[in-house]
Amino acid sequence: MSRRVLIVEPDPSTLSSLLQAIGSSAKAEGCTTFPVARRQLVTNAYDRLITNLRLQAHNGLHLVYLARSRAMGTRAIVYTNNLEVALAHEVQESGAFYESLERLRHSISGYLQHDLPSSDRRDPMFSSRRATFRGGRRYLDHPVHAAM
Repeated sequence: MSRRVLIVEPDPSTLSSLLQAIGSSAKAEGCTTFPVARRQLVTNAYDRLITNLRLQAHNGLHLVYLARSRAMGTRAIVYTNNLEVALAHEVQESGAFYESLERLRHSISGYLQHDLPSSDRRDPMFSSRRATFRGGRRYLDHPVHAAM
């Protein structure tokens, strides 16, 4: 099943790189301005909306709310150029998934190939579960051996 995706990114070169990252795994369209994206969302049905949070005078969350109000089942991914924790929580409260642009370049195919959970429950402070220490019984973790 090929998903239909709308990507909204004001920078044409970044938009091009995101479209390349999707490749043939989805039917992707891109636009660089909020008014064009709004028109696209009103006239077409999309499975995924991927938008930059900052769209000059507008905000990508406006597009998320528009997509949700149309009850078309569009799931949204909102990203920023750099990790911004306070904004990430706002994005998650809107029902969208949050990513930084750098992480999105690597995770975009996962958002398109799989069904998404009902909400983004990840903590934006931690970029990966694998990067945080979760305990374990490695030899050097034991207090007796760690002091040596």
